Amino acid sequence: MNLQDIAEKLGCELIGDGHVEITGVAGVAEASPSEITFLSNPRYLAGAKSTRAAAILIDRPNTDLPCAQLISGNPYLDFARALELFYQPPRPPAGIHPTAVIDPSSTVGEGASIGAYVTIGPRCSLGRNAVLHPHVAIYDGVTIGDDFLAHSHAVVREFCHIGDRVILQNGVLVGTDGYGFARRGDGSHHKIPQSGIVIVEDDVEIQAGTCIDRAAVGETRIRRGAKIDNLVQIGHAVEIGENNIICSQVGIAGSTTLGPNCILAGQVGVINHLNIGANVLITAKTGVGHDIPDNSKISGSPSIDNRQWLRCTAVYNRLPELDREVKRLKKKIDG
Repeated sequence: MNLQDIAEKLGCELIGDGHVEITGVAGVAEASPSEITFLSNPRYLAGAKSTRAAAILIDRPNTDLPCAQLISGNPYLDFARALELFYQPPRPPAGIHPTAVIDPSSTVGEGASIGAYVTIGPRCSLGRNAVLHPHVAIYDGVTIGDDFLAHSHAVVREFCHIGDRVILQNGVLVGTDGYGFARRGDGSHHKIPQSGIVIVEDDVEIQAGTCIDRAAVGETRIRRGAKIDNLVQIGHAVEIGENNIICSQVGIAGSTTLGPNCILAGQVGVINHLNIGANVLITAKTGVGHDIPDNSKISGSPSIDNRQWLRCTAVYNRLPELDREVKRLKKKIDG
């Protein structure tokens, strides 16, 4: 595929020779003379000036670059689209492996690929074109929409609902019991039945090792378009808003609600029964213990406004110096 073809498929303006044959896509430092790369962050411009790539996706023309340019309104998105031109993950053929166990009361839509040792319990419904890789387990009464993809060892527990085009990466657990126990008078604990369900709406991806708990009553809901990273814990009766980005090792305690378009960076911790508004950005390692209004950016533990946190961290680095100065002034005052 030549560069002109790629520019047309991506809808980008081409500056340079469109006849160059392109064999793939790579990062700025790794790209070869037959590959294209991208620049979406100006901090990496210096590296782009020495790239060996045949062409670079960029948001505006730059005469300092040594290669052809594809002018894009969103270079990172078009980089992803360019990857799709050269790489599609393997899809197993349609059919049901002889070792799979599917309860006769369940239905599987046309075009499905059901791998080795998959188990599907009673009264389940899978939509069209589902792909279940080996050792996936679907419990009783689960409903799943079209174009579902579950990698090995993913589990969907009883009575949960999964929408269309949902992806579960390896080891995802949807609908595990919420952490609910009632304390007895003697100090021991009585398990509270977790009778609620998990609802995962359309176009959600949940990545490896993440657990999403069911509620004692009601539902845990992951709204449309949310993307949840590896090793995340979503507590019982939590609601994750549309198009949320939840990064690795985040923990969200029960009955907390997040509005749409939030970003929780790595290792954020959120206590229970909070309301977090729309368009909220919570930076890495933040501990959230109070409600957060719309359009906020917060940091720190306990969490505060990001600008204030930046000022605090600047002072923190000077604490030894300030401590010495306080002691000097105290000594001067005391005579």
